[in-house]
Amino acid sequence: MPEGDAVYRTAARLREALDGRVLTRSDFRVPRYATSDLTGRTVLENLSRGKHLLTRVEGGLTVHTHLRMDGSWRITPPGRRPAPGDVVRLILANDTWQAIGVKLGMVDLVRTDQEHRVVGHLGPDLLGADWDAAEAVARLRAHEGMTIGEALLDQRNLAGIGTIYRAETLFLRGVSPWRKIGDIEDLDGLVSLAQRLLDFNKDLGATVTTGDRRPGFQTWVYGRAGRPCRRCGTRISRGEMGASPQERLILWCSACQPL
Repeated sequence: MPEGDAVYRTAARLREALDGRVLTRSDFRVPRYATSDLTGRTVLENLSRGKHLLTRVEGGLTVHTHLRMDGSWRITPPGRRPAPGDVVRLILANDTWQAIGVKLGMVDLVRTDQEHRVVGHLGPDLLGADWDAAEAVARLRAHEGMTIGEALLDQRNLAGIGTIYRAETLFLRGVSPWRKIGDIEDLDGLVSLAQRLLDFNKDLGATVTTGDRRPGFQTWVYGRAGRPCRRCGTRISRGEMGASPQERLILWCSACQPL
């Protein structure tokens, strides 16, 4: 599932293609909104909220989408047909560009003043203009009996972290994913690091946590199961935790991140 920085970049591409332009095509291919038509309305803004996308249009309406595991937004010239086999859920187009939503996990059309119905459950957005580190820490501390590995992926605590940034943040802080929140002294430092990692990568177009952008050198533990730790040489462990089939994967170094 794309992480907060990838969704942030998707919102940026949608802004460039759609913001300030009048829609000449609006094609919802989900049963609930099959008759909805936004043609003739101006797109006001596109923004990300954690792993969610909000497209606000003239008339007080918001298109809410979520990529889930396989979804994407593809920007093409107007009129270009989707690739064979694409499962298209939504097309928004103007005279210059069209945005094709493929395999979108969620598609909703809500009133802009009712956006809380689709994103109101989320905790502070690590890449949001209103990022509140203290609130994120407080939400985590409210679950002191939960493992930090599970809590970081609960978007109700803080929005935007996925399996990659969970693994990398915990490694850099020397914290085992299996440690209980109540046993972690410096949650502030952990949350601050997670935010800095996403912020650093949000415009980079890649996920780099080591400082080395060369392929194969970009991460500490993610994607390196069974290989030697870059710090101590211990074999990187791989396991599963949590209920979500898409986000069970967890990687860590048992030596650098002792329980």
